[in-house]
Amino acid sequence: MAAVITEDNVYCEAEAELDGAPPADGQDQVQLPAPEGNIQGQVEEFLGPHPDYDEEEEERKYYRRKRLGVVRNVVGASCGGMIIYSVYLGLLQMQLILHYDETYREVKYGTLGLEDIDNKMLMGINVTPIVGLLYTPVLIRFLGTKWMMFLASGIYALFVSTNYWERYYTLVPSAVAIGVVIVPLWASLGNYITRMAQQYYEYVNYKDEHVQEQKKPPKGAFHSYIIIFQSVFYIVFHLSFVFAEFPMVLFLNHYLNDYKHTLYKVTQCGASGKGVIENLNKTVLLSLPRSLLLIEVESVLMGAAFLAMLIFLVLCGAAYRPTEEIDLRSIGWGNIFQLPFKHLRDYRLRLLCPFFIYSGFEVLFAVQGIILSYGVCAVGMEKLWLLVMVYGLSSSICSGLALMLLRLPRQIILLVGAFMHFVLIIALMCWSPQPREPSYLPYLLVLIALWGLGTALNKTGLSTLLGMLYEDKERLDFVYTIYHWWQAIAIFIVYLWSALPMRVKPLFFVGFGCILLACFCYVQMERRLAKKIPFRLPRIPRPRHKVKGYRYLEEENSDESDTDLSDAEADADADEKDEDERRLVEEDRNTDDDSQGSPGPERSGVRDRRKKHDDKANEQAAEREDYVQHTMD
Repeated sequence: MAAVITEDNVYCEAEAELDGAPPADGQDQVQLPAPEGNIQGQVEEFLGPHPDYDEEEEERKYYRRKRLGVVRNVVGASCGGMIIYSVYLGLLQMQLILHYDETYREVKYGTLGLEDIDNKMLMGINVTPIVGLLYTPVLIRFLGTKWMMFLASGIYALFVSTNYWERYYTLVPSAVAIGVVIVPLWASLGNYITRMAQQYYEYVNYKDEHVQEQKKPPKGAFHSYIIIFQSVFYIVFHLSFVFAEFPMVLFLNHYLNDYKHTLYKVTQCGASGKGVIENLNKTVLLSLPRSLLLIEVESVLMGAAFLAMLIFLVLCGAAYRPTEEIDLRSIGWGNIFQLPFKHLRDYRLRLLCPFFIYSGFEVLFAVQGIILSYGVCAVGMEKLWLLVMVYGLSSSICSGLALMLLRLPRQIILLVGAFMHFVLIIALMCWSPQPREPSYLPYLLVLIALWGLGTALNKTGLSTLLGMLYEDKERLDFVYTIYHWWQAIAIFIVYLWSALPMRVKPLFFVGFGCILLACFCYVQMERRLAKKIPFRLPRIPRPRHKVKGYRYLEEENSDESDTDLSDAEADADADEKDEDERRLVEEDRNTDDDSQGSPGPERSGVRDRRKKHDDKANEQAAEREDYVQHTMD
């Protein structure tokens, strides 16, 4: 019976199909897809986005990782700079104290002449940086920002290693090498922190149109991030004065004589004294430290120096993309050498030069003036570590006050710091403590803490100000090179001054006049900016790429062949483009327009022709893409 029903259904369906009617069960006939269409659908399903994929969420996570990477870079650069300077200052202080002692020199090294070696070493550290303006841009051009920091940390580690074998041919060359890298290191650090602030802004505002199209950001867009990052850097870096005293506290302080012995012949301190400390006893050590113990201390410092090198190498990412570093290297040695001098034509930098010099003076005033001529002369060398630690802690904590720039005008920080030093210099000129008086210690600690406040506002304010003034420049190597070069000039002047047997008061008069001049020039600069007086800002010349790699593909050298153009037309376009490039390079070389000026008619014509050429190439590429898409369809 079931077989009969089945045969009847098949018969009815076949008859309905012949008559063009629907099947007997009333359902539409299923059309099986062609084999090619089925494969294409599977491929599209396989290559298409995952159904659970949230593009916006993944993009948000990606830029969050980028922001965390920027924070890691800033913390890494700050910690690396702090460690390397802690090692350098701590070792230098311990070395100078040991070599000053007459007994140590005679017993350990005999007629080697350690005192003369120390003088040559200090000369190498203080004199060499005065030519830093000549080679710093070339070094940064050749190595890049990150690798310049890494190389400089390696030079400081080399200086530590030479103390294992203290000879003229080890200590003096390493000291000269440190003098060579001081300006490049600080120029790279300042530029690196500012560049990280720019990158953080881009990763926070990645959805903005000007960020996606890589256009110029709004004025003042980077200011808040520059203020925060520079404050974090100096909060961490100023702790180097604290950690530099660990060798003194844990090791050398146990071998020092008390103040009654070291200051026995000292009769005058402070403003009434001559030199740093006049008639300081030549034997400051109670007993000589064992050589093995010295080697252990130097080994710990060597390990810390290697740690700083690893931090710069591993934690600090690149400041610029590879193409941007290649662009800088493609400019030419001559143009790179000239750029710092061209930047000095900007009246903003010229008017800030007195502040740069004062910034170099004030640190040495704190060390040679307050800590040594006032502090050690009054309370003894065994309290040197306490004075330096208080100065470092005060500078570190007060560097956070620069965050007030987020709410207050930028003039406040620099002027308040200068005013603090102005008042302290007047107070120090009127006060000369008595030698061998430990009761002065609380007053000295308050003085050095207040000076640390001024130092923090000065250093953090200047670095932040330069980043804010030149926020529209992608590279600030040249600006920070000028800043730290003037600081090196000031340190060199103080080094020459300290070798003269003169009273301390003239040094304070120099600082007094420098503060007044720096504040006056800075106020003049702010007034000119308020009046919107145009300033000259040199452009970085256009790079000339001799070898066109995959990063620099031109239209005539692209991977796709230009079948629509004849060989004659392609040659004509190439010649026209070469002529345009030649004119642009000549104009960049011979002219230096104002930053607020407009390009000349010849340059505008060249840009118009280049734009037409690029539009034509884009139209041809779009036509080829449409043709390929039509062929695939």
